[in-house]
Amino acid sequence: MKKGASVFAIFALIIILIGSFFGYQYYSKYYGNNVEKEGYILIPHTANFNAIVDSISPYLKNKEQFVQVAKSKSMNHYFKAGRYRIVSGTSNTNLVNMIKAGNQTENTYRIGDFGDVYQMVGRVTRKTELDSLRFVKDFNEIAVKKGYNNAEDLKKYFFIDTYNFFWTVTPKEFFKKFEDDYNEFWTAERKAKEAQSGLTRDQIYALASIVYKESGGKPDEQKTIAGLYLNRYRKGMKLQSDPTVIYAINKDSNFTTPIKRVLYKHLKHPSPYNTYANAGIPPGPICVTDKSSVDAVLNAEKNNYIFMAADPNRFGFHRFTASDTEHAKNARDYQEWLNSKNIK
Repeated sequence: MKKGASVFAIFALIIILIGSFFGYQYYSKYYGNNVEKEGYILIPHTANFNAIVDSISPYLKNKEQFVQVAKSKSMNHYFKAGRYRIVSGTSNTNLVNMIKAGNQTENTYRIGDFGDVYQMVGRVTRKTELDSLRFVKDFNEIAVKKGYNNAEDLKKYFFIDTYNFFWTVTPKEFFKKFEDDYNEFWTAERKAKEAQSGLTRDQIYALASIVYKESGGKPDEQKTIAGLYLNRYRKGMKLQSDPTVIYAINKDSNFTTPIKRVLYKHLKHPSPYNTYANAGIPPGPICVTDKSSVDAVLNAEKNNYIFMAADPNRFGFHRFTASDTEHAKNARDYQEWLNSKNIK
């Protein structure tokens, strides 16, 4: 009996060791860490299984194990497009489940003071699966449905800020986020101030874009600047805003040869956006603007200023006055400063 028991014990031990070996192999393949380095992979809707394996293999310790687990979970037949983050310590099972579930990682998109919607689209689509042509096409369709001419008329819906989107975002999904933000921004209180202003919404955005450009995006002087331009507008004076001249010229060159400094020769540039050549408020915003600039127009400072010039002693700020004589001196000081810095 003792001899038989010993043989049984040895046999049982062998079985346990074999089971442990295969159990470890199974666990290691399915649940062990198989990520050698971290990064991101892009899986387009047109991808196939082999393409996915090629994308992810540089991050793996054992490519064959991943392929085996992926096939055992039918990922070679079913997966979701997206931008996926590969994280250290991740198992093959978690990698496969992530891709099958579509648990992709969002990307950060900075919407700046783009001169037009097409510029913005060109920058945004560097981080999207769909190209700029598809975005422009869909934006044009959205604009037409809203009664506008084209995508450029949607500029007022976008605010300067940082946003998160998936790589697979569609143009309609992208726009809806901004449209929802736009509708949320226009509260009953702001609509009441809009009605009191006597301006149309398009005029408000056009003025806000001028305020943004003139203020350099800093809120410190925005309400003062808004009050100044409203004074000029209500007195029937030309707004004479340099940023509108810059925009008019850059827009007509499709922003390919941008100018930075306004010269006298530029002031007569024929464009409805040139506020030196035309009275009134431009037909639309000269850039994507921010919320504080729109609020500055709605809550403009009540002042008697009608002139402003950049202050060479305080970079980014201005000298305001109601005197044309004083303004002439302020403007001369700024021009001399530009010349001293050789700014053309």
